[in-house]
Formats: sequence, structure tokens, C-alpha cells
Amino acid sequence: MPKMIKIVEMGPRDGLQNEAKIIDNHVRYELIRQLVDGGIKNVEIGSFVSPEKIPQMAQSAELITHIMEEQRSGKYNGVRFRALVPNERGMLEAIKTRIKEVAIFASSTETFSQKNINCSIDESFERFAPVMKLAKKNKIKVRGYLSTCFYCPYEGKTDPSVVFKLAARMKKLGVYELSIGDTIGAATPNEVSTVIKGLKKVLPTKAIAMHFHDTRGTAIANVLESLKLGIVTFDSSLGGLGGCPYAPGAQGNVSTEDVVYMLHGMGYKTGVDLGKLQMTNHWIGLKMEKQLPAKFSKAGFPKI
Repeated sequence: MPKMIKIVEMGPRDGLQNEAKIIDNHVRYELIRQLVDGGIKNVEIGSFVSPEKIPQMAQSAELITHIMEEQRSGKYNGVRFRALVPNERGMLEAIKTRIKEVAIFASSTETFSQKNINCSIDESFERFAPVMKLAKKNKIKVRGYLSTCFYCPYEGKTDPSVVFKLAARMKKLGVYELSIGDTIGAATPNEVSTVIKGLKKVLPTKAIAMHFHDTRGTAIANVLESLKLGIVTFDSSLGGLGGCPYAPGAQGNVSTEDVVYMLHGMGYKTGVDLGKLQMTNHWIGLKMEKQLPAKFSKAGFPKI
């Protein structure tokens, strides 16, 4: 029996928040609906961050509240929705929507932490304490993210030992899964192998997810290397939505369609309907007024 691979769709949050064009809630909702219709079972749908800092995620509370109401009424059975929360205030807003899963975010380098969330790594973990307390009280699951796990746009190559120590801290906090980010898309398979082998000494393999960007065209190779080491959870974004704010003009998140096409061709299962995702790619591309970079959605299935 082929192994089931979990795809965590990042397009509605990590994808759209890095796009210059701001999409309204009606389009965001339809994107999420189509993704679920295409077989996606894990979707990050918004974030509770400052609308002044990230206007693309404004009105996330209204969108998420609506989706949670629909799920309680019987829609979206078996689908896990998640939102990013940066601090206690964001967590309190998330609780009001009745969402059942959130994510917290830390950097693996001090400079990136200061530039991105205006605090040190230690200070970011201090912010997580009340978030985790509220999560436990409200029976909300928490996923963790570590960014710049391979390279930092300000500090260069990241020391893997730092990543391992931060992963251990995330585990101690109580996150059920940790997503390891190649934030600027600079990692190569041998570097991915080194990091995963070290992480497996800290975390159960099933608790490790990989989050690759395709800035330098190595994302699919890195997914393949991760598979060889037993990783079964991957973050991706429909069409490669998202760009990369630290590499202007470059592709960001690895495309969901490209990852799924490779996995299916290797005999893995994902539950995803590639034909439907291709149609969604073309639909959202029209809304974004651009062609998305996913290779599969440009080329389609090969003729037999």
C-alpha cells in the first residue's frame, strides 16, 4: 500500500500575504473552497497580524469565523484549518473565531527575528508562553514554524545546531508538529539531509514538516531528499503563490501541483485531485492578473 503524504496548503496565507495584489475576502473564500474541493485536507487560511503591516491578511477574522461556522454545520468534514498567531493578542482574536488550530512562528537567526517580528529569538519564545496557555485552555492545537533554518538573508548560512536547539524548545512548548523553513530557497539536498538527520534526534519523524521555497529551483529535489529520510508532511502553495520578499522577482513557495505530481508518479498517495488544482490555479491567476509559476499547471498531464 503506497504511503500517504500530508500536504499542508499555504496559499491562502503564506502565499497571498507575499503577493502585491490584495485579494478580498470573497475571492479568498472561493480559493479555500476550491482547494478543499480539490482534495486538500490541511489549509492555512489566514493570520491574526497587524493589518497595517500585512494588509493582505486584513479581515482574516471575518473570513475564518465564517468558515468555522460552515464547518460546525457539517461542511468541510475532515478538513483541518489553521491560522497564524504572532502573540497573545492574536491568539485572543483567533479564539473568538472558534478555530481549532493555530500556528506560531520563530526565526533561527537573530537578525531575521529582529527584522521580521521586531524582537529577539528569546523574546519571541516569551511571547509564545501565553499563547500556549490559552491554546491548552481552549483545546486548540498548535503547530510551530522555524524560519531561516538553512540560510538567512542577513546572516548567511545558518548553524544547524541552532536549529536543533530551537526545535527542542518548540517541542518543550508543546507544538504537535514543527515546520522547517528554507525561507529564501537556498538549501540543497545535502544540507536538507544534514538538518533532518539532526532533527530526528530531537523530534519524532512524524512531527517534522518541511517548508521549501523554490527561489533557486531546488525545492523539488529537497522534497525528494526529505522523502528518502522518512518525512511525510510538506508545506506547499497552489501555483507557487507567494513570491519571496527577500529575493525580488523570484518564485517563493514550492508549488502544490508540482509536489503532488511528483509524489503521485512515485506511487505515493495525497488525496489531491491534480486536475481540479490546475483549474483553480488558472482561476486564481486571473484574479491575481498574473500567470502563476507552477510548472504542472502550465504543462498539464503528459499525453499517453
